[in-house]
Amino acid sequence: MKYIRVVCRVLYALCLPYMLGSCLLASSPAIAAAPAAQLPGDSLYRTPLVLQDQQGRKFDLASVRGKPVIVSMFYASCTSACPLTVDTIDQTRRAVDAAGRTAPPVLMISFDPEHDDVVNLAAMAKAHQLDPAYWRLTRPASGDVMAFAATLGIAYRHRAGGDISHNAVIALLDENGRVIAQTTVVGALDPAFVDAVKAQVAKH
Repeated sequence: MKYIRVVCRVLYALCLPYMLGSCLLASSPAIAAAPAAQLPGDSLYRTPLVLQDQQGRKFDLASVRGKPVIVSMFYASCTSACPLTVDTIDQTRRAVDAAGRTAPPVLMISFDPEHDDVVNLAAMAKAHQLDPAYWRLTRPASGDVMAFAATLGIAYRHRAGGDISHNAVIALLDENGRVIAQTTVVGALDPAFVDAVKAQVAKH
């Protein structure tokens, strides 16, 4: 028994430095996970928004960071400007693809989350034949959507009867969420905007 106690003490003495070292490594601030790089001051991704897309998936707005994105806003029951906006973005993507570039994905954010549930978002995507691999129609699940709209240059107001008065803006964001091109042209291609998209995707 005395021999066993001696062996245990020797093993403990040998293992102690390694156990302490492991504890120190685990708690050392020098090797703690580095925080995500801060976003630029003019990044739209600074707006805290949690979105839900037409497939029911929830994600943070800032999670789309890392590649160029075409962004606009809409509401599903709109029968005028919003369908034209979707069609214009689709034409823009086709023009970019036809030039031998891979067009950026599209993020559409509703300013009518009360009515634009997943079912209505999916119905709109189906009606416009929008490929979910490239198009995300979303509703704000939480966060300040009005602040995001203002940053994007969109003003909207709910009216009696369910209509929403708003202007149309299509924006191209860089990989960090900065607006590098915008157009208010809907219903037709804006050549300057198409060229800006081509130039941006050429960098990636």
